[in-house]
Amino acid sequence: MSERDILHAKLTLETAQLAWSELERHFARGDVVKVAAGVDLIDAALLIAENNAAEAQAWLADGRIARAEMSDAEDWHARQPQFWAVVVAPWVLVQEVQAKLDA
Repeated sequence: MSERDILHAKLTLETAQLAWSELERHFARGDVVKVAAGVDLIDAALLIAENNAAEAQAWLADGRIARAEMSDAEDWHARQPQFWAVVVAPWVLVQEVQAKLDA
């Protein structure tokens, strides 16, 4: 098992669902990074954990990841969604839990 595989497994085990109320204090400190729907949260966390600055800049530029802004916080406060979250200190990466549609 490679170091990257071990880190991937560690981040997966440390991922949890949180409510907006549990993330508010992290947002207030400027520590929340939102991960776009359709992007693998663990892949984003690996990118940050491995300090891959060049690729992180590309992800920021195309919107796959972004610092949470006040407009995000206002929206989340109004809707109170659930999030998948993982910490890659000092960042808390979050991705809204998507509602499953019954077929």
